[in-house]
Amino acid sequence: MKTILALLAVLALTPMALAADLATKTWKINGVERAALVHLPEKTQGAPVIFAFHGHGGNSRNSARKMHLEALWPEAIVVYPQGLATKTQRDPMGSKPGWMMAGGGFIKNRDLEFFDALLATAKTEWKSDDRRVFATGHSNGAGFVYYLWGQRPETFAALAPVAGGGARQLSSAKPCPLLAIGAKNDPIVNWETTQQPAIDAAKKLNGETCPVEVVMHNQGHSYPNSAPEKTIAFFKKFTRK
Repeated sequence: MKTILALLAVLALTPMALAADLATKTWKINGVERAALVHLPEKTQGAPVIFAFHGHGGNSRNSARKMHLEALWPEAIVVYPQGLATKTQRDPMGSKPGWMMAGGGFIKNRDLEFFDALLATAKTEWKSDDRRVFATGHSNGAGFVYYLWGQRPETFAALAPVAGGGARQLSSAKPCPLLAIGAKNDPIVNWETTQQPAIDAAKKLNGETCPVEVVMHNQGHSYPNSAPEKTIAFFKKFTRK
């Protein structure tokens, strides 16, 4: 019996179990229902809000289990949005869910509109702290973080892309603290041609005003186990002026 109780205690601390307190919430965006898993702390007024985006082919539930950001910062509102089927170079038929990293002018970006709706809910319904808005993501989700930085340049207090790039997305961006996590042996998002150029662009943009921190690992394209703690520790340092 003691062994069973000990095992249950360990399981209760795992990311999979911690994700059980997440609630599914939906939004209607241009007639399309969008969803996200959301952790709401006991007090949402004045709480920081974190948006965490899964990679292409991933989903919000698995992202929540892997990232478990709400376990590390339970006072924060944490939102794990669910992407829609999206065409990419690796998925030209668009059979898997992901995030659009283009759009503007006459071509609307459905995911940017989704983010705007999420942020509006956080501000108006949950009364979150609009000076502490953060975003992180893995792979395609990390690329979307760079895209959001360029499209909503005065929104974020800090950003933490993992295994992603988006140097071209930063033409309209403004300085913002960045934590970039990646691997030089990444076989999916090449370090030298994609991740490093984005980091270089961020350093040039931020100059002396905002830090750009880089954390390296050797686990290829995976989301490393150390990423959640490093991300939360980084986010807690910053409040947008």
